[in-house]
Amino acid sequence: MPNLDLPILVVDDAKFSSMVVGRTLRNAGYRDVRIVNNAPEALQLIEQRPVSVLIADWLMPEMDGLELTDQVRQQDEQNNHYTYVILLTARESVEALSEAFDRGVDDFIYKSDMTKQLIPRIFAADRMADRQNTLLRANSLLIENNRELESTNIIDLETGLCNTKYGRERLTKMLRHAESRGGCSAYVLCGIRNWQELKRKHPPTVMSELAIGIARRLSTLIRPIDALCRVGDNQFAIIAYFPNSDHCTTTAFRRVFDGINHKALKTTAGYISVEAGMVLCKADAQNGTPSIQDMERAAVQGLVDAYDTRRFTETAPEIGATA
Repeated sequence: MPNLDLPILVVDDAKFSSMVVGRTLRNAGYRDVRIVNNAPEALQLIEQRPVSVLIADWLMPEMDGLELTDQVRQQDEQNNHYTYVILLTARESVEALSEAFDRGVDDFIYKSDMTKQLIPRIFAADRMADRQNTLLRANSLLIENNRELESTNIIDLETGLCNTKYGRERLTKMLRHAESRGGCSAYVLCGIRNWQELKRKHPPTVMSELAIGIARRLSTLIRPIDALCRVGDNQFAIIAYFPNSDHCTTTAFRRVFDGINHKALKTTAGYISVEAGMVLCKADAQNGTPSIQDMERAAVQGLVDAYDTRRFTETAPEIGATA
């Protein structure tokens, strides 16, 4: 059954021709038919309310049918909509029609046989426009769902570790826990110093294997109660809590530092050694509670020093540095 509420816009500078088209459509039962006599006015109407089918004369002053089609396609792109464009023409050359199709025109109706061709072409246009707009809406919904999933996702898809989002949430809880219960929060940042050098030598597939291998190695080296996150392409963070601040030292994480630096990782390109720099950023509750930004800033600055010295370094956040 035809959709008699199909929104149709007719554009023709020749009032007699537009009148014939409009009358033919209304006689066929179509109720939502608008008629204008120039392209600029047509664009204004489409901007106010999109249409499913645009029927336009090819040759018009100011802006012809091809130029109008170009503008409509731009509006469609902005509005996530598809308008089925039919041009009325007396031109039958293959070159002209080929150019029109390249410009985004969907179909033609020859003026010499317009009354016979119009309604069957509208039936086809209705089906195609409905299908295209249904797909556009479905795709838009998928994109929105993906955005929502990404906004709530806490997993690094490549390694399976928790990501930066989760790391910050866990660090926030850890700092609040230490604030209420005492003790010390630890943020250990581990960076692969020679990562860029390895990327120049190996393809992405091998680098992915290496990232997964590092993640697995670190997972076996940390305490079960600690959280391990991937916070960058070549950076991993360990988030831990110590009831006694004296126990929160680099010695507590020495096995992690040695385990990642002193044993190569197996990949399809062979065994690859990484040079890891590590810094322990600790926040003692007795000295006040830093912000997440304070902790991250101190850790990044400390990691730079660790790269330079090639030692496992220790630092503390400057509380209120983000203020």
